[in-house]
Amino acid sequence: MTTTDEATHAAGPSRLRRLWQTAARNVTSALLWPRLQLALKAGLAAGIAFALAPLMPGSAADYPYYAPLGALVAMYENVAGSVRQGVQTLVGLAIGVGLAFVLFILGSPTPLTVGIVMGFGVILAGLPKIGAGRDWIPTAALLVLLVGGHNPDQFSFGYLLQMGVGVTVGILVNLLVFPPLHFRAAELSIAELRLALAQQLRDMAKALKESWPPQHEDWSKRSDALEASARSVRLAVEKADASRRANPRRRLHPRDIELDYRNLRDLERVTFHVQDVTQVLSDVIWAKDTPFVVPDEYAEPLADAMTAVGDVLRSVEEEAPDEQLERIEAADSAVKALTARVGSRETAAGAPSAVESILMSLHRMLRVAKSSTAGS
Repeated sequence: MTTTDEATHAAGPSRLRRLWQTAARNVTSALLWPRLQLALKAGLAAGIAFALAPLMPGSAADYPYYAPLGALVAMYENVAGSVRQGVQTLVGLAIGVGLAFVLFILGSPTPLTVGIVMGFGVILAGLPKIGAGRDWIPTAALLVLLVGGHNPDQFSFGYLLQMGVGVTVGILVNLLVFPPLHFRAAELSIAELRLALAQQLRDMAKALKESWPPQHEDWSKRSDALEASARSVRLAVEKADASRRANPRRRLHPRDIELDYRNLRDLERVTFHVQDVTQVLSDVIWAKDTPFVVPDEYAEPLADAMTAVGDVLRSVEEEAPDEQLERIEAADSAVKALTARVGSRETAAGAPSAVESILMSLHRMLRVAKSSTAGS
């Protein structure tokens, strides 16, 4: 077997292994407990709704399958979302049914009638604050025209009643059966971002102490990832906030969401400053058109200051409040000492120094850390 054949033969299992690992991660992610819990409750709600459907009065009992559909429509990741989505859906259905009845004066369904209904349905779907109900307006109108046939009154009554029953069951199941609280996810995401920012500062500090250009440059490519992480943290906090609304379990599991929002805002500010330091240091090392430098005499003390600020961020997750204050004082002293040293001397060869810009960002990070510590 030639070298090329051997490489191709070896690449086959490797590629299959990577595909299997990717598939396994996707399956694991899809089966995480929150999603599994939502699926179980959706199944329970659909089953209960379908059991109740034959008990509906009159012609409504002839359309039992719309009850579990309503239960699924109302099943959302939090109680407040279930109520909002369920109500919006019923409003959209009612508008669609009303539209179909208005257009029934045109006679039996024809291509022209269906086209008119769909057109008006799409227009009405643009109504403000109708949310999840917008997609149901043309759907309901079309069903009344085409499925209702010669008994649009009976179909519309049964359709709306069964959907209403299903929506009610879905909301009640989501309210009474372990309504989810997403506090833990918000807490973990905040901690992960804070530690990622601390690691970024430490990695840049290591780069300052290496021979330039440094061997390790992965830190220079993390700016977008840090920004994406900050967005993910905001989504997690907002999700936790939404999960506590109308949730009876919030009394058993109290949490200061306002503190989470303050931590989020602080971390967003720190992320901005860390990104700025990352960009400045990357330009100094690799950009050919930048006039800025980090003089050799300042590289090590600047690295120590960056490490100290990174230790401040890390201490929030790993150390007691007294130790956090000590970290802040040590980092503040390092930043102020280097600032005074830079201010008293001119950069060699007249080249503008990037040290002042980095020190300003470090100072602002510490100001955020101080205010956060004082607030807690």
